[in-house]
Amino acid sequence: MSKLDWLNQELSGLKDQGLYNRIRTIGSAQGARLVVDGKDVLNFCSNNYLGLANHPKIVAAAKEATVKYGVGPAAVRSIAGTTDLHIQLENRLAKFKGAEDVITFQSGFTANLGTIAALVGKEDVIFSDRLNHASIIDGSRLSGAKIVAYEHNDPSALESAIKENAGSFRRALIVTDGVFSMDGDIAPLPALYEVAKRHDLLFMVDDAHGEGVLGKGGRGIVDHYNLHGKVDVEVGTLSKAFGVVGGLVAGNKVIIEWLRQRGRPFLFSSAVTAPDAAACLAAIDLLESSTELVDRLWENARYFKAEMKKAGFDTGVSETPITPVMLGEAPLAQQFSRELFENGVFAMAIGFPTVAKGKARIRVMISAAHSRKDLDQGLSAFVKVGKKLAVL
Repeated sequence: MSKLDWLNQELSGLKDQGLYNRIRTIGSAQGARLVVDGKDVLNFCSNNYLGLANHPKIVAAAKEATVKYGVGPAAVRSIAGTTDLHIQLENRLAKFKGAEDVITFQSGFTANLGTIAALVGKEDVIFSDRLNHASIIDGSRLSGAKIVAYEHNDPSALESAIKENAGSFRRALIVTDGVFSMDGDIAPLPALYEVAKRHDLLFMVDDAHGEGVLGKGGRGIVDHYNLHGKVDVEVGTLSKAFGVVGGLVAGNKVIIEWLRQRGRPFLFSSAVTAPDAAACLAAIDLLESSTELVDRLWENARYFKAEMKKAGFDTGVSETPITPVMLGEAPLAQQFSRELFENGVFAMAIGFPTVAKGKARIRVMISAAHSRKDLDQGLSAFVKVGKKLAVL
């Protein structure tokens, strides 16, 4: 028996269960429409909430920075990879978010890995929402701290978990997603903060899907709830609503200073490129100049979700532009996705392990880039496929 036979068996099992992820290829810039596997389709997949990924001002900023700084950073931030653009970006982000300080990472994923592992260790405990993102789970495992999962969005369950573990740890960190990426619901941050305050514990929120979406002009979940200075750590991403790539950590100045000394992705992985940093600065300019894109995003989301519910689809508990179309079993979700593609709509199926077994879905990502005509085209395709597959 070959040492790799088990992998072939596992891959075959995924295909048999309808859980094998067939990755499609994009042949165009991100926008309301995409060229996918050579076919022009409506884009209902991307996290490009504000349509900034191909915005002319952002593209121009990246081009200009490429001419001045080149393409690759050639070093980690702590040696020779920090440009004046990185410093400008961190200062602008801190002002934009109303935070004491900001550090940027290569992605939201590495921001979580670096932050959690720098704040807690083997003598500590992490109280983590049961539905937190994989990057929080991986960062928690990497830290070596004890992980205690509390029931999803339940402050009383968090309180009970803290009391049950009282006296068993040196330090503790409470961590939750801000917007949960698969269901689109929002963490009850004020109530969670009160628990953290009562027990004097570090409080961290990962706002990847709230960045550029929630709060005034997209300033995020801390702004949304007016909890400035109360949430110790706010992690965000620059690869979704900002339309570029990178991660950020905003919050208490001493925590950010510590991350510059001990955040391992910051210390040991090459810096975000100068063109990316320049593009992110251009995105901040656009967000500070007007709330138009954020307002349009929410208007589109309200319209699409209302029409989907009217048609008879189950869109779960979403409170944000994330629109899960709940289908149940993975094979049905994958078939539904294929049928949508044949009808000119690119919307991928999501199943286990990204979501629990029996909770497979099509996750529709609404954007400010979508016109009403785009949304109506998508609605028509969903209804047609829903009837064909006896979902409606």
